[in-house]
Amino acid sequence: MSGRTRTRVCPERTCVGCRERAVKSELLRIVVIEDACVPDPRGTLPGRGAYVHPAPVCVDQAVRRKAFPRALRVPGPLDVKALRHYVEQAQGCDEQPGKEDVPHGTPCGVGTSRVESRSRLR
Repeated sequence: MSGRTRTRVCPERTCVGCRERAVKSELLRIVVIEDACVPDPRGTLPGRGAYVHPAPVCVDQAVRRKAFPRALRVPGPLDVKALRHYVEQAQGCDEQPGKEDVPHGTPCGVGTSRVESRSRLR
């Protein structure tokens, strides 16, 4: 490679709700634990995963189209209470006043500088 810089490729996944492709970091990974859809925000839980936008609209579409059992390759319906609760909490966090400077999809408390976090501790 003569003088070329490599561009970093960002992995993409498809949201099982809206069926749109997005960068993996913008989506929420879902796994099955004991017949329930469980959010895996860190992406470290074992097993097959499916991806969905962390928005109630996409979760509702996925449930309505029965996309979670199909994507996760499990028979029968899955409980999505924990997933809905997680997404609703994340949405509530993003809409709080004073969070405009934090990038969309960033969990609460992330995106603040060390100086800001240290001043809160004092």
